[in-house]
Amino acid sequence: MPIRSWKREEAVAAVSPVVDVSRRKKKYDRMDLTTCLKSLLLAIQQYRDSRTAQNAAQLQKQVEEVSGLKCDQLLSSGQVLPSECVSGLVGLAGNPNTSPALTSSIISLLAQLACDDDSREMLHSSYNLTSTLASVIHCHSATPGEPLVLQCLQVLQKLTYNTRIFQSTNYIHELISFLMTNIQSHDDDIIMPCLGLMANLCRDNHSVQSHIKSLDNVKPFYRTLINFLAHNSLTVVVFTLSILSSLTLNEKVGEKLFDAKNIHQTFQLVFNIIVNGDGTLTRKYSVDLLVDLLKNPKIADFLTRYQHFSACVSQVLGLLQSKDPDSAAKVLELLLAMCSVSGLRGLLCEVVFKPAGAKLRAAGRRQGGGLDGGRKAEPGLALVQWLSSPVEGAESCSVQALHLLNELLEEALGAESVPDCVLSFVEMLLPVLNSPLTCLPPGSENDLSQVCAEALLRTLELMSKLRQQVKDMETSFYRMLQDQRIVTPLSLALTSHHRERVQTGLSLLFEATPLPDFPSLVLGESMAANNAYRQREAELSVKRVAVQEVPPPRLNTSVLDCSSGSSRSVHCLVEKIQNGLELQEQVKDSHVSEIIDVYEQKLSAFASKESRLQDLLEAKALALSQADRLIAQYRFQRAQAEAEARKLGGLLKDAERRREDLQSELSNQVLEVERSKADMEELLQHNARLQRDSEEHQALKGAYNALLSRFNESERLLKDLQTAHISLTKQNDTLRKNHEALQLQHEKMASVLEERGEEIRSLHSDLQQKNSDIAGLRAELRAEEEKVKERDQERRDLEETVDVLRKELNKTEQARKDASIKASSLELQKSQLETKLKQKEDELNKHSAMIAMIHSLSSGKMKSDVNLSL
Repeated sequence: MPIRSWKREEAVAAVSPVVDVSRRKKKYDRMDLTTCLKSLLLAIQQYRDSRTAQNAAQLQKQVEEVSGLKCDQLLSSGQVLPSECVSGLVGLAGNPNTSPALTSSIISLLAQLACDDDSREMLHSSYNLTSTLASVIHCHSATPGEPLVLQCLQVLQKLTYNTRIFQSTNYIHELISFLMTNIQSHDDDIIMPCLGLMANLCRDNHSVQSHIKSLDNVKPFYRTLINFLAHNSLTVVVFTLSILSSLTLNEKVGEKLFDAKNIHQTFQLVFNIIVNGDGTLTRKYSVDLLVDLLKNPKIADFLTRYQHFSACVSQVLGLLQSKDPDSAAKVLELLLAMCSVSGLRGLLCEVVFKPAGAKLRAAGRRQGGGLDGGRKAEPGLALVQWLSSPVEGAESCSVQALHLLNELLEEALGAESVPDCVLSFVEMLLPVLNSPLTCLPPGSENDLSQVCAEALLRTLELMSKLRQQVKDMETSFYRMLQDQRIVTPLSLALTSHHRERVQTGLSLLFEATPLPDFPSLVLGESMAANNAYRQREAELSVKRVAVQEVPPPRLNTSVLDCSSGSSRSVHCLVEKIQNGLELQEQVKDSHVSEIIDVYEQKLSAFASKESRLQDLLEAKALALSQADRLIAQYRFQRAQAEAEARKLGGLLKDAERRREDLQSELSNQVLEVERSKADMEELLQHNARLQRDSEEHQALKGAYNALLSRFNESERLLKDLQTAHISLTKQNDTLRKNHEALQLQHEKMASVLEERGEEIRSLHSDLQQKNSDIAGLRAELRAEEEKVKERDQERRDLEETVDVLRKELNKTEQARKDASIKASSLELQKSQLETKLKQKEDELNKHSAMIAMIHSLSSGKMKSDVNLSL
């Protein structure tokens, strides 16, 4: 006992300086951050009370100091001071009276705080940073190229990724209009962030999609997006495809873009971007695009028939060999989405479980090798290495890898025959799954523990079905069932709420119970511990609900110190008892059991007290977090109310100014009315005089009208005769022009007829020549027929020649018939034209006679009218 305690004290003394230094450093950093936050809050209040240049400079200095510190998970800590600082900064950033430089510094700090998903969610939901940044963009929409606008767009793209934005959010319609306008501009600096933000807003958001489709300028917007598909930047192409898939996938435009002709090029483009993209951002959006496309059954069916699918998936799996958890997470997300398509699961199994040979077995024996497997490592090996990855922040990748392996093993297990490559993969996989990472105790990372346990049980089930087919598989299977580490996953399965897990656990328990070294007692204790843990969780949940309804009591620090001191003393006492029991293992004393019972009672009492204090602390923390949220919401509402009050004050001033203007206009109108009354009296007197003059004018007008009617009658007759004369002269001119045109046409037809006659004569001469040729050929044929009677072979050749000549004769006969038909048709046309020409000449003679008669009549009437007038 003294030797053991001396060794422990020596070890503690050796480690304590390092621990004290690290604790002091953390405490100093925490105090430094707290001091800066207090100074920042004071500067915010001073600037809010008095917006002077000095206060603005002081506030900007404090903001820059906080930006230089490490602020990871500051918002998720639940403290009041950071919440007040962030609320004040958001309110100042949304105030249009804040200078652009100060607003830019504040937005930079807020973007720095949004370092993880929880912080981004709090900034979006609790502090309404999204609507604040949208209002800043709306205020500076006239100058979209301003650095502040670009900064807001970049931060909004970061905030809205994988976040649902409701249509009722403030300034969301103005933001969408701004994005659509600037996407159709020619400024490349603003097009890319606008496209990225629009892709975030449209993805899985039917309200935003319907709003965009209802706008008037949506068709030019579609045309601009389609033109962007030929852009030289892969990031722009990915953003554009994401927007088009969200807006037009189930419409005619989307059916044309993603039809059977274009979809294979789209697949090739997206896979190339995923493998050889511009960076993590482009790869992230490319994976999201392909996942969204796979939700369409038609496109998923196209991908199953894509001929380069296996090669592309192999290249994508090669990305798992890097040590970047973000890229690996997106790749695993894509593979899990592909597993949801039934036609792709078999293809994925072929790629992942392809023959690995000695590489996989060597990697299974060399678990601690990390991810340095080389670029030519097998795809399955790169996937398994993420199960025990030493990379920081790779927990989600391990869970995704386990889900993927579970899906693929289910597919391989359901096949009629299991290939050897799957068996070799299982041999490598099993040692990785008994590893300490995958078999975690219940209560620590519960989700990861459940997934690991399920994957291990699936693997054991696979081994149970393959033990008769694979060499040494049965031995490995029974050896694993007798391993002590099988207790945790098996107890989790037997106490699970899922029917399939319980059935799988029972089948394995049935196999393991007859084994001699199976830890049945430990399994029972583990199952009892799981049930007790779940019961304890249920009781705590009920207590939390009850405590939330009652105001939390104030806790004295002395009570906490006492409890912490008592817990320390209890732990020391337990340690001493354990050490004493180790020394006295062979001694059985009844007093020891009694002492143990007494201390167990005391320990249970202390544990119950500690649990009650822990419940009170949790209730207090929950109440504080709720109070922080309410304070943040109140401050945001107060900022909104102040902004609305300022707006109403401006409107009131505008209304007062308009009222004064309208008052001056009203006085001017009264003066004008008085002047108009005086003018009206003068106009009435003048109107009476004009009435008398009008009556005299009417009497004179009657006499004038009688004389004028006679004059108009004679003038009308003259005009009728003149119009008749003019019309007849026009008819004469038209007839003369028609006659000239017909003469020209007659001359042209005559020339055409002469040409046709020459053609007919030439055709007659050709026909005669052909006839003479035919006669000569017939004579030669008859002579040759007499000569060829004795030679059979020559006779056959001449018969073929005769057939050819007969065909030519038929052709010439047909040509002669066609020529005669053409000649007859031309003669018919000539006769028709001659008859038409004679008719036109007769009509022309008649018209000339009528014109002469009209001339004679018109000359006689004119003379008689002149005599009557005289």
